[in-house]
Amino acid sequence: MSSTLTERPAPAAAARPEAAPRRRTQVFALTEARWAAAATVLFLFALPLQLTGAPTWAWGVPYALAYAAGGWEPALAGLQALREKTLDVDLLMIVAALGAAAVGQVMDGALLIVIFATSGALEALATARTADSVRGLLDLAPATATRLRDDGGEESVATADLTAGDTVLVRPGERIGADGRVLDGASEVDQATITGEPLPVVKEPGDEVFAGTLNGTGALRIKVERDASDSVIARIVQMVEEASETKAPTQLFIEKVEQRYSIGMVAATLAVFAVPLVFGAALTGSLLRAMTFMIVASPCAVVLATMPPLLSAIANAGRHGVLVKSAVVMERLGQVDAVALDKTGTLTEGTPRVTEIRPLAGSGLDELRLLALAAAAEHPSEHPLARAVVNAARTRGLALAAAEDFTSTPGLGVTAAVDGHTVAVGSPARLLSGATDAHSALAAAVAAGLEEEGRTAVLVMADGAQVGVLGIADRLRPDAADTVTSLTALIGTPPILLTGDNRRAAARLAAEAGITDVRAGLLPGDKVTAVREQERAGRRVLLVGDGVNDAPALAAAHTGIAMGRAGSDLALETADAVIVRDELATVPAVLALSHRARRLVVQNLVIAAVFISGLVVWDLVATLPLPLGVLGHEGSTVIVGLNGLRLLREAAWTKARTEDNR
Repeated sequence: MSSTLTERPAPAAAARPEAAPRRRTQVFALTEARWAAAATVLFLFALPLQLTGAPTWAWGVPYALAYAAGGWEPALAGLQALREKTLDVDLLMIVAALGAAAVGQVMDGALLIVIFATSGALEALATARTADSVRGLLDLAPATATRLRDDGGEESVATADLTAGDTVLVRPGERIGADGRVLDGASEVDQATITGEPLPVVKEPGDEVFAGTLNGTGALRIKVERDASDSVIARIVQMVEEASETKAPTQLFIEKVEQRYSIGMVAATLAVFAVPLVFGAALTGSLLRAMTFMIVASPCAVVLATMPPLLSAIANAGRHGVLVKSAVVMERLGQVDAVALDKTGTLTEGTPRVTEIRPLAGSGLDELRLLALAAAAEHPSEHPLARAVVNAARTRGLALAAAEDFTSTPGLGVTAAVDGHTVAVGSPARLLSGATDAHSALAAAVAAGLEEEGRTAVLVMADGAQVGVLGIADRLRPDAADTVTSLTALIGTPPILLTGDNRRAAARLAAEAGITDVRAGLLPGDKVTAVREQERAGRRVLLVGDGVNDAPALAAAHTGIAMGRAGSDLALETADAVIVRDELATVPAVLALSHRARRLVVQNLVIAAVFISGLVVWDLVATLPLPLGVLGHEGSTVIVGLNGLRLLREAAWTKARTEDNR
């Protein structure tokens, strides 16, 4: 072994998982919080001076400064919105405060400014903490890494500067700085932060490793395969941040209505002010009532009702390895009433193994030569069955010839030129379609025998002739049966299985998982047809898949979830959500979390409606003091915001996992 991998003494605790630093925005790091605090201090300074009869200038100046400190930001934002012909609710609050001051209620107006500024600061802090919970994942990756130079020397570089092709050295107890593959060395790596595996995983040459995971007691030399910006952790952060910038249909509807509501509210405020004057009411009383009406009728709580629950749910799911790409998707997940599951790589572990190698009579091949030929043709393929064939050849130490002119047809198989022979590897049903000769009948019989035993049969052809059949078996994921049970309880109907595999193998695995509706032997287009058939029946289908052949169905479904660890790039791009850690049990959990988010949205809208209607009625039929109106309005906004942020807590995910197991 290279001297580069000489281990340095490490403390006994070095190999134990260490807590990654957590980002946490400090309150006064936010501009909104600093201005709100300044306004509050000025208000508290002026209030006792006014109450004790101090000269007007003594308390008037700090009140004026409180107005400026707490009101300049929303006033500026409101004026900018007004220039764009949009009526901003923030501007109405400032107008109400100035109106109160104009009729001598300086303290009431200042209180409105202080409460309004404090509410804005709390909203900004909640948003920042939501971002912290996601961006804190970036802190899992170390700041620096040891890069190996071509001359064998070492240099310490920032992990952000690592690029694909670099070679890095990771010593015992260090965190891995980049996604890559082990070149040399052996160790156990704790990668629970990425894959969710509870125990450290042995890593040897050829194994994949992820940035932010913790190396154990051995030293590893790793070839970087992804730039820092493309690492799994960076992709998690990027996708969740992009999701946070989207708006759910409910929110878009509220914002659309808000403009008309705000204009109507201004008109109603003018009426509340003018009508009493017509009947001889005092100017000051009418103006105060109108200002109070404008404050309590403002739809701030309604506007805030939708996004905090959905964004909190997105952030919480992201922390647990489920990347929901938008608020639209999080809302749509709660509408799902039918689930379709792919088999290979989704319901199963996606790491099938070659269990049978059957050369056909007259082929001139033995088991090892047949396996080497098939593996050479399958080597460029991403399909799990292809990887099983290649892994079986590598396990036996077989040398693989180079494959040229490689082509892959989803649902059919692959073809390639290997050592001058045209080799085809794929589905016996497809490759033998229309063939009636005796040799084809023999190949079909061998394939049928393997399928009777629950294996997936793979036919190998060379120059148009059948030369052998491979039997491949996959294992059900440990949590598959529980997931199927949870999904059935959650949506009321059992999932269906959509697979391109043969019916016998699919039925065997489906029975183990508790699925009764099995659609086997499907091409990609057939999966789309099955999804659309469900949707024509009025169902909102969630499809969970991982491969290239699942991409069309993922796009056609109401919502699509891709298994991220083994999923193809096309499936990951097409899906609406990605399960990074390949934990199938997170599917019902994220559905339950979406249900909770939707319930909180409804709760928030009810809370907002009760507060607004109650305060408006109080102001119109009796006398609602301005300070009490301000407290009621801003209090409802804070309650709605904090109610939505409940989904950020770890307990929210735990409860979602509990709900999906009922």
